[in-house]
Amino acid sequence: MQFNGIDFDTYFNHYPDKNGYFGRYGGVFVADKLKAAMAEITQAYYSICQSRKFIAELRRIRAEFQGRPTPISHLERLSDAMGGRVQLYAKREDLNHSGAHKLNHCMGEALLAKYMGKKKVIAETGAGQHGVALATAAAYFGLECDIYMGAVDIKKQAPNVARMKVLGANVVEVTHGLQTLKEAVDAAFEAYSKEYNDAIYCIGSVLGPHPFPMMVRDFQSVVGIEAREQFLDMTGHLPNTIVACVGGGSNAAGLFAGFLNDPVDIYGVEPLGRGKALGDHAASLTYGSEGVMHGFNSIMLKDAHGDPAPVYSVASGLDYPSSGPEHAFLRDLGRVKYDVIDDNETIDAFYKLSRLEGIIPAIESSHAVAFAMKLAKKLEHGSVLINLSGRGDKDLDYVIEHYGIHD
Repeated sequence: MQFNGIDFDTYFNHYPDKNGYFGRYGGVFVADKLKAAMAEITQAYYSICQSRKFIAELRRIRAEFQGRPTPISHLERLSDAMGGRVQLYAKREDLNHSGAHKLNHCMGEALLAKYMGKKKVIAETGAGQHGVALATAAAYFGLECDIYMGAVDIKKQAPNVARMKVLGANVVEVTHGLQTLKEAVDAAFEAYSKEYNDAIYCIGSVLGPHPFPMMVRDFQSVVGIEAREQFLDMTGHLPNTIVACVGGGSNAAGLFAGFLNDPVDIYGVEPLGRGKALGDHAASLTYGSEGVMHGFNSIMLKDAHGDPAPVYSVASGLDYPSSGPEHAFLRDLGRVKYDVIDDNETIDAFYKLSRLEGIIPAIESSHAVAFAMKLAKKLEHGSVLINLSGRGDKDLDYVIEHYGIHD
């Protein structure tokens, strides 16, 4: 299939290019001392990802340890509640071991670290799901693990902080700036710049300098590959629409990868938070402009000085002032449409899915559920597949404290 001059039959052979660019987005914008480290990781990934031994080991881990493939669930009662004209389905990444999609790339990155002879993995986390997943992978492979997390998110996500510590990770509290995800990434990069000889930075999304946007997308593509095959087996046809939440964008990139070459509408859902004012949301692709941060060029939210702007979302995993470079590229092409959902719509979807389907979703995933609910009311017919990227155990205390129990 061709779209705006791009042949999606061969898309993954050409994007990113050899310099790590998706069109004009991506690249490697790091200090000179880290360029060699990025080149080492790139060369190792290009070599190892084609290795029969590496691929076989990763497949074994996915089946025997992660519990893949994860199923697709037909959300029949939620579909009926939205009018019944459109049928809603969920790809159940909440059933992936550790409770979210994050383990898909963490096991791959940790396996890569082992092949490279590294002794430690370093990462940032917002909602804690990436931190838990990497701590899980580190325990599995016998690696040291440092997780950097903003003080605000540590308070919001106490259950995940406890899980990381139980798994043996060293959780490093970040207390500068807004004390959320952006600052955690800053701190993790700074630590990695001092330890890159013995450690690998396992970034938590499809962002950062090349090769991370490509590498995380490739490891996450198992979601879309599984979902496409499962949906065809279940219904005999492809979904009309697929939907995923987008912060950095790893779960979305994984789902989208399976359907880019199909006649399927694709939506990425960003957090509108409290509203459109700068500082009240984290919808970079909707309201941002081109800029460089954390080693890559993409679309970002900027303050009056052109620096990364303060952001907010009820979902700790989405409050980041930029998005992955491939998402910016797909937005410009028009192949993926990006829209927004606010906090109130998100919490409503959180409770509706819980009450009608017995599935408690992560607040991040609830953005996608909310958008799919709106589509179901708007469209005349068809099917919508939601990437239910994580479970909501981590969010229960926060939701109940701030929003109460909905009737």
